[in-house]
Amino acid sequence: MIDQQVSLRGGAARLPVRPRTGRYLVLAAVFVCAACGLVYELELVALASYLIGDSVTQASVVLSVMVFAMGIGSLLAKRLCSRAAVGFGLIEALLALIGGSSALVLYATFAWIGESRYALVGFSLAIGILIGAEIPLLMTLIQRVDRQDAGGAVADLFAADYVGALVGGLAFPFLLLPMLGQLTGALFTGAVNAAAGGALVLWVFRRDLGCRSRWLLIAVNVTVIAVLATAAVLADDFERAARRAVYGDRVRVAMQTDVQEVVLTGAGRSSLDLYLDGRLRVSSRDEYRYHEALVHPVMNGPHARVLILGGGDGLAAREVLRYPGVRSVTVVELDPAVTRLARTDHALSALNGHAYRDPRLTAVAGDAFSWLRAPHGPFDAVISDLPDPGISASTKLYSAEFYGLVAEALAPGGRLVVHGGPPLGRPHTYWTVEASMRAAGLHTRPYRISGRYARSTAGPDRDRATGRATGRATEVHGWGFVLGGLGRAPALGLDPEAPELKSLTVPELREAGRRAETGRLPGLPPSTLVHPRYWDES
Repeated sequence: MIDQQVSLRGGAARLPVRPRTGRYLVLAAVFVCAACGLVYELELVALASYLIGDSVTQASVVLSVMVFAMGIGSLLAKRLCSRAAVGFGLIEALLALIGGSSALVLYATFAWIGESRYALVGFSLAIGILIGAEIPLLMTLIQRVDRQDAGGAVADLFAADYVGALVGGLAFPFLLLPMLGQLTGALFTGAVNAAAGGALVLWVFRRDLGCRSRWLLIAVNVTVIAVLATAAVLADDFERAARRAVYGDRVRVAMQTDVQEVVLTGAGRSSLDLYLDGRLRVSSRDEYRYHEALVHPVMNGPHARVLILGGGDGLAAREVLRYPGVRSVTVVELDPAVTRLARTDHALSALNGHAYRDPRLTAVAGDAFSWLRAPHGPFDAVISDLPDPGISASTKLYSAEFYGLVAEALAPGGRLVVHGGPPLGRPHTYWTVEASMRAAGLHTRPYRISGRYARSTAGPDRDRATGRATGRATEVHGWGFVLGGLGRAPALGLDPEAPELKSLTVPELREAGRRAETGRLPGLPPSTLVHPRYWDES
C-alpha cells in the first residue's frame, strides 16, 4: 500500500494501454461525467419549478448553491489527490447514487411531506460538492497517464467537460424527458455515471489499486447500479403511490404531455378536479363562481367575436356560448392535450357543456403571445384565463407588451378581462397586473369576487391560487379580476342578453368593484418583458 501511494504521488501510472490511449479514456470519462452532472442540475431545476413553482427563483437557488458547493468540493478534493484513482471512483459512485435518486426523493418529500425546498437545497449542495471534487482528481489522473504541461492538460480537461455539458444539456429535454420521464431519466443517468467512473478506475488504473481497494470499488459500484436499477423497475409503482398521496384515490387520467403533467380526478361533474403540473386549475365544486365572474362582465357590450386565451378546459367557452349573439369563439391553448381531454373526457366535457361540439368554437394550439403577434382581430371581447403571473413561465402573458398586443386585437369599444390572482392574498401581484394593463393604454376596472379556493381532497393542503402544498388550512381570499377597455373603463354590469346566473348579480358586481378599490396599491410600476415585477407572495 505504501508503494502504491508513493507511485500515485510521483511517477507515471502503470497502465494496461498506451499513455495516449489512456489520456483519451480519461477525457471520455470527463465527457460522460460532465453530461451526467448537467442532467442532475437540470433535473433539479425542472422538478423544483414543477413542485414549488416560480422557475426563476428555483433555478437561481439550484445554480448558486451548486456553484458554491463546487468550490467547497474542489478544496476538499485536495486531501484525496494522493489516492486520486480510488477517490475518483468512490466520488462518482456516490454522485451517481445521490444524483440518480434526487428526483425520486424530491417527489417523495413533495407527496408525503408537502415541502421540497429543504431537500432541493440539500441535493444541490451535495451534488455540487461531488462535481467540484471531480476536477482536481481528474487533473491528477490525466497528468499521470500522459505527462504534459499544466496549461495543455487544463485545456483538454475543460474542453471535454464543456462538450459533455452541452450533450447532457441537450439530451435532457430532447431525449431523457420525452423517452424516460423525470424519475427514470435521473435513475438512468445515475447508472451511466456509475458505470463510466467505475470502468475508468477499474480498468485503466487497475494496476494502481490494491486488492482491498479494487473489491471495495467493485462492491460499491455494483450496489449503486443495483439500487438505481431496482428503483427504475419500481418507478411506476412509486409514481402511482405518490400520485395517490397528492391527488387522492380518485385519479382517472394522468399523463405527461409535451407541455405539462395533466391529472384529472373524480368520476362526475360534482367531484371533478383538474391539475396541471401539480396545481389545481379546476374544481367542479366552485368553478361556476370563478367562470361566471370571469366571463359575464366582459360580455356586457358587443360580443359577436370572442377570443379566449388559455381556458383549454372549455369552461370559459361554456359561459361565452350561452349568449345567442356570439358568432365565433377562438380558444388559444398552449397544450393541445388539454383541449383534447376537454373534448373527449365524459365528465369534463359534461362540465363544459360540450362546448367543443359547438360549430361557433375554434380551438388553436399555440402560445398566446406568439399567436397575437400575427393579425387575427378585431375581437369584441378577450378573456385571459391563463396561469397565475407568479408562475414565471407565464409572466410574459401578464406584461405590458402582452396587453399591448391584446389592445391591438380589440375592436372599437372592445373589452379585455384578466384574472390577476387574489387581491387580499397577493395584493402586489394583483395591482401589478392592473398597472401593466394601464401601461398598455387600457382603462381598467378592478373587481373582487368572494370565493373559497378549493383544496385537493388528499395529501397536503393546496392553495387554489398557486396550487402549492401549504400543510395548513387553505385561506379564503376570493378571486380578483381586472376589466379593461379602449377609450374608457368598461362599466361593471351584465349584458341584457346575459343568461340566468347561479352566483352573480349586477349589485354584487358593483360591490365587487368597491371591494377591490379599497385595497388599491397606488404607484406600482408595470411589469414588462425586460423587467418582470411578479414574485411569489405565498
